[in-house]
Amino acid sequence: MSSGQHVPTELIIIGGGPAGLMAAETARARGIEVDLFESKGSVGRKFLIAGKGGMNLTHSEPKPDFVKRYGKRSKEVGHWLDDFDADALRAWARGLGIETFIGTSGRVFPSDLKAAPLLRGWVHRLRESGVRFHVHHRWLGWDENGALRFETPDGERTYTAKAVVLALGGGSWPQLGSDGAWWPWLASRGVDVAPLQPSNCGFDIGWTDHLATRFAGAPLKPVAAYWRDESGHEHTRQGECVVTTTGIEGSLVYALSASLRDAIAERGHATLELDLAPDRTLARLQHDLAKPRGSRSFSEHLRRQTGLTGVKAALLHEVLDKSHFQDTDTLARTIKRLPLRLQRARPIAEAISTAGGVRLEAIGDSMMLTALPGVFCAGEMLDWEAPTGGYLLTACFASGQRAGLGAAAWLKRAG
Repeated sequence: MSSGQHVPTELIIIGGGPAGLMAAETARARGIEVDLFESKGSVGRKFLIAGKGGMNLTHSEPKPDFVKRYGKRSKEVGHWLDDFDADALRAWARGLGIETFIGTSGRVFPSDLKAAPLLRGWVHRLRESGVRFHVHHRWLGWDENGALRFETPDGERTYTAKAVVLALGGGSWPQLGSDGAWWPWLASRGVDVAPLQPSNCGFDIGWTDHLATRFAGAPLKPVAAYWRDESGHEHTRQGECVVTTTGIEGSLVYALSASLRDAIAERGHATLELDLAPDRTLARLQHDLAKPRGSRSFSEHLRRQTGLTGVKAALLHEVLDKSHFQDTDTLARTIKRLPLRLQRARPIAEAISTAGGVRLEAIGDSMMLTALPGVFCAGEMLDWEAPTGGYLLTACFASGQRAGLGAAAWLKRAG
């Protein structure tokens, strides 16, 4: 099919992640003809990769606490969750024959911990319902007549539709399809979009060569983190993280990444303090470190009196001069509050998710763009963020359902 040929349809959904698939399912259930376009050779690739270590679908914590996980966008995302929350997501999975269970951390997983069976069942059900899939169709924006342009193996094709749902993802993991290429196309059409930023990401610190070469990949567990929010209030959280060649990453750091990233943007750096011995009090450390060392090496004395070895001991050498190791009070206090100066977030392409994108003020309750009537948005391309733990996926599903409902209602009104 040559460039410029228009193929009309009722509703086009661009993006085959959870948000796009849920929008397709919701609209099709209301009798709308749906064509779904995906740039890769199959849908749900990021969904599958995210499920490799165990498919974390959602979280079981109480709804008020759940909603708070969306930070500055809690109010708006909370409205999406009023229609499709964690319990609704578990019921939806059950409808596909996938039972779920709550893990010890409160996270919710499929009983087999796998993403592939759920995705296969979902795509099969969508096809059976009449959703038409078009893979290897990379969206290129609009042409001068307002038609949707797609790059395909057979050359460029254009399509027109009465309504469109964009579910294009953010900018993380671009190799799986979410590359943020849509950002300038929407901005040029008057859509209010915020710059994409890394979320659930690691940070650069700038280790010495010794630490970077000997301890990259070493886990830090357990540790407790201390940081201050934009209001100056201190918070603490215990968990695990990992030293990298350039800095630090891992679940504990990801949970704090939005606050740390924003602090760097405001002040040029952020300070993260780690308690390397959360199971020992400062007073105990001071007492034990003051014990005579005798003929033992300092590293052996440190191990015996504090339990610190390997990467934790190496971190002390990153922030303390040799003279400070003779000062038991300073050493103990540093063990309890090891200061790390974070220089920058790691690049978007390495992040688990992104912040920024289409501002929620640019869409109505139905997820339709104010600047582009008949065009709806869903998923991670919208300007919200959340920590890992099932919160990202749940909001993607919920926004997809709302966009599908909005598009179906708009099409019914348009006749």
